[in-house]
Amino acid sequence: MSSIWKNNISLSIFGQSHGAAIGMTLDGIPAGESIDMEVLQQFLSRRAPGGDENSPWATPRKESDIPEFLSGIVDGKTCGAPITAIIRNENTRAVDYAELRDVPRPGHADFTAHIKYNGFQDSAGGGHFSGRLTAALCIAGGICLQILARHGVHIGAHILSIGDIEGRGFDPVAIDVATLTKLDGMKFSVSDPPIAAKMIDRIAEVKSNNDSIGGVIECAIIGLPPGLGNPMFNGMENRLSQLVFAIPAVKGMAFGAGFEATKMLGSVHNDPFCFGESGGIKTKTNNHGGILGGITTGMPLIFRTAIKPTPSIGIEQDSISLGKKEPTKLKIKGRHDPCIVPRAVPCVIAAAAIGVLDAMEGR
Repeated sequence: MSSIWKNNISLSIFGQSHGAAIGMTLDGIPAGESIDMEVLQQFLSRRAPGGDENSPWATPRKESDIPEFLSGIVDGKTCGAPITAIIRNENTRAVDYAELRDVPRPGHADFTAHIKYNGFQDSAGGGHFSGRLTAALCIAGGICLQILARHGVHIGAHILSIGDIEGRGFDPVAIDVATLTKLDGMKFSVSDPPIAAKMIDRIAEVKSNNDSIGGVIECAIIGLPPGLGNPMFNGMENRLSQLVFAIPAVKGMAFGAGFEATKMLGSVHNDPFCFGESGGIKTKTNNHGGILGGITTGMPLIFRTAIKPTPSIGIEQDSISLGKKEPTKLKIKGRHDPCIVPRAVPCVIAAAAIGVLDAMEGR
């Protein structure tokens, strides 16, 4: 099943966008780990819908996204059993999606779900294909984040670009905890406030035209020891990419210099080794993004994630009637984000946290 990921840690995500609840089961977490529910809730709230008609980027659908733990945590600590939690869907409106069983939405999984499940798929809100299920991913990731922090590993992310408006990226060599913590407190996580204002204005412009826009999220992981990961099929790039691509809107991943490396000479792209102030080995630059041969080097692990425009838009689009077998027009109803990027930031962090903790458990 597509909803199960298994390595040293296993994660199963279940439910549908407009069903009774969504949830997750996380197994392989060591017993005795303290989980601060208030901190977890703060993390989940960064992803949760809850905008209003005047919000420039968020859907007006409101969900509190409060997890109910069914197993795995006793008196605030993991007990060794699989951790299962659900989030009840409170603000559903399945009627908005009644026609989608016959008319697939461009850019959505409606058509492929119809083929895969012989027409029996849940179409309301995208069913099991919905970005709503990333709330369950964030429960798992939020738990992993707390465990990683106790090991000195910290993960943060920010919006690098919205459309063609680009902000300032992380310093690939020098990133500290304070920088990442500051971003954690932002609903619209951008390190440069003037650029943030321009991004929000661009989203508002697109929203006024009933359209949508995408962008790029940059994520940094610091405090990683060298030596995590494996060559070939289970390298850190592989591990992180598989998890990040669980976020429905993701269309690309780039580590370190990424595609810009294709424009560099080897003499520029290669990162010279040196000794740090504490005597440890590091590199003077970080075009490799903290990974060589699938294995961490101890430098900040940096990657960027491409997020597509929200496929649900208010502009009339061309589609087909599966039943009548003829062309038709479709104007999508419902409540949708004109830009998914701001709410995808904690989802990327969550996916990264699961992948890193998994690698550390496999040492």
